[in-house]
Amino acid sequence: MTTMRLLLTILLFQGFALVGLAQNQSSYWQQHVDYTMEVDMDVDSFQYTGNQKLVYTNNSPEELNRVYFHLYFNAFQPGSEMDMRLQNIADPDRRMVDENKKSRIAALSPTEIGYLHAETLTQDGVNVTFNEEGTVLVVNLAKPIPSGGKTTFEMNFKGQVPVQIRRSGRNNNDGVALSMSQWYPKMAEYDFEGWHADPYIAREFHGVWGDFDLKLTIDKNYTVGGTGYLQNAQEIGHGYETPGSKVKKQKGKTLTWHFKAPMVHDFMWAADPEYVHDVLKMENGTDLHFLYKNDQKFKETWETVQPMTEKAMNFFNTNIGEYPYKQYSVIQGGDGGMEYAMSTLITGGDKPGSVVGTMIHELAHSWFQHVLATNEAKHEWMDEGFTSFISALCSNEIREQNKEFPFENSYKGYYYLAKSGKEQPQATHADRYDSNTPYGISAYSKGAIFLSQLGYVIGQDALMKTVRKYYEDFKFKHPIPNDIKRTAEKVSGIELDWYLTDWTQTTNTIDYGIKEVVAKDTETSITLERIGLMPMPMDVLVIYEDDTRETFYAPLRMMRGEKDNPYPSISRTVLKDWPWTNSTYNFTLNKPMSSIKAIVIDPSKLMADVNPENNAWQVEE
Repeated sequence: MTTMRLLLTILLFQGFALVGLAQNQSSYWQQHVDYTMEVDMDVDSFQYTGNQKLVYTNNSPEELNRVYFHLYFNAFQPGSEMDMRLQNIADPDRRMVDENKKSRIAALSPTEIGYLHAETLTQDGVNVTFNEEGTVLVVNLAKPIPSGGKTTFEMNFKGQVPVQIRRSGRNNNDGVALSMSQWYPKMAEYDFEGWHADPYIAREFHGVWGDFDLKLTIDKNYTVGGTGYLQNAQEIGHGYETPGSKVKKQKGKTLTWHFKAPMVHDFMWAADPEYVHDVLKMENGTDLHFLYKNDQKFKETWETVQPMTEKAMNFFNTNIGEYPYKQYSVIQGGDGGMEYAMSTLITGGDKPGSVVGTMIHELAHSWFQHVLATNEAKHEWMDEGFTSFISALCSNEIREQNKEFPFENSYKGYYYLAKSGKEQPQATHADRYDSNTPYGISAYSKGAIFLSQLGYVIGQDALMKTVRKYYEDFKFKHPIPNDIKRTAEKVSGIELDWYLTDWTQTTNTIDYGIKEVVAKDTETSITLERIGLMPMPMDVLVIYEDDTRETFYAPLRMMRGEKDNPYPSISRTVLKDWPWTNSTYNFTLNKPMSSIKAIVIDPSKLMADVNPENNAWQVEE
């Protein structure tokens, strides 16, 4: 029995509560980048210099005359677009403001700001003109890149690590020296929609897949972890060497760490002189690395996190698909929890349960963001929401939470937003939300419900098959909303364009009710009504005075199909289709009203009905 079917069975028998654009995958293409970088980090000044060689392959059908690089660290300067956004948004991220809700970026001194500047840039050995526009470098090419062609960019760059404010930074609240994400000049994504050179204002990302080769020179006392595979472990040591072997001692004050990372779209690293480095080798060949501060107050947390990471990895491998890399690193750093290729940054904390929950969520991102990799600026709900959905199931199982309804918080959040008057459609660009709360609830809660409620529409077995097929068909392909919809249609045989449209492109709500129950001699007439604008199929549970039960199912006509009986042990009657244009729907029970104890719409509670008070009818005592 699947996890979801078991959940529904438990819900039913415990009783009941009475109160995008389509991308043509047949002609799919994507760009490719190969980075080779050599970087020198000064741990005293928090400044670094680097050389980047980037081989760019233009797999698009168009000739390119311009490219763009992201320079994320430039956001951490007074007057930047991120700073101005903080000063003008209604409810700014609490991590990025002081106790008076004033932008922390606005108060940064020249030695505290972040910056990332290109000093020289050539294309195939020829100088190109470039212009730095905030967090975006605009590059006019010396020669066009033809369709199917390659070109090589070489850049000398310099940077300064900002005080820890958001994701990246130095000396975070746990005392971690360097949390290095969004730290290098990163080629912007170009796809079937064009360039995605969004300015950085603290939202999420979109990137080009490629191979990374990094040589990082840093103080030899610092332990480094993050994306990729360390190539010179026996020279480096720091817990990476073969157990029991001797490490070749290096002269000088620094070590050069050599990492390679195949087929990733980002590269993160973190470093600290007080990191403990533990390694857990999984049976499937994946190495789990844990790097955390050598502080007694964090000890219990990181001892708890390690076996739970292995359990979570196994859960996701089973329920989504195989993790394609051979290492994953859980690293203390950053400002909360944030996913990166083959790794995550998590603040340590002295509450193991909280950190385990964060780890599960961030690890799940490795499938939905770092292997599937939707454009989070445009479809953030496909990553954050799907991650929230699967991590709720994972937590419920591996942490033995035994929740009757593991998605309860997602539904509560969505109901709050739907009734607040502040909801914006999920199709809203992430940067364009009016405030943080609608963005967060829309991405995480409503995004999770897209899947949990899809299980109500097509059936739980079909839903989990859809998740696995979606991953298998679209890994490393930057899927868009139409891709998850089409996958679900192929698995279930049900038409779902209406579902994708109403749920993600509008703020239409679901509200159904039992309008009336009327006795007709030896029969009973039941009338349902649609009050909200979003249509749905209907599951109706009838409980009789002798405690027997049966269900009635009214498919939505434009589904052009029906789901399997979600409660196989209970007799189900499939009724005629309900056209969405009809605000009411009537059917008749061949039993007298006196034999009925209660009638309930959607006993699973997976349908996100904003007013459940009219979803049940029972005999008055």
